[in-house]
Amino acid sequence: MSEASGGFVQPYNKTLKAFSRTLRADMTDAERHLWQRLRNKQVGGVQFYRQKPLLSFIVDFYCPRAKVVVELDGSQHFETEYRIKDAARDEELAKLGVKVLRFDDRQVLTETEAVMDVIFQTVSERITQSTSNPS
Repeated sequence: MSEASGGFVQPYNKTLKAFSRTLRADMTDAERHLWQRLRNKQVGGVQFYRQKPLLSFIVDFYCPRAKVVVELDGSQHFETEYRIKDAARDEELAKLGVKVLRFDDRQVLTETEAVMDVIFQTVSERITQSTSNPS
């Protein structure tokens, strides 16, 4: 159990660690924009991590305390092949009790406050649920 994360460390494929570092160094404009709003515990006082390995995936942003993943989807994610992969990925993460929020890059860049409201609300609800219903 990691106190910094507020819970147990989630399992992940260790070979993804180096690739996640590369992704952190080469974030998209939308990822950079959202990271400025998520970093330093700006959302409900909880920590978010960027490009975090979980299971066999690297998620864009992860809040371990609330078990919330935020994924930013570029235009390719609207193609059928990506939709199927994203749904399977979300299902695997849900088995760990992780809630996945998906936003497209345009939403993050043009509707930042609305995106932040959804993230804040979800994080707040999940923390409230976990403290009133400890596992």
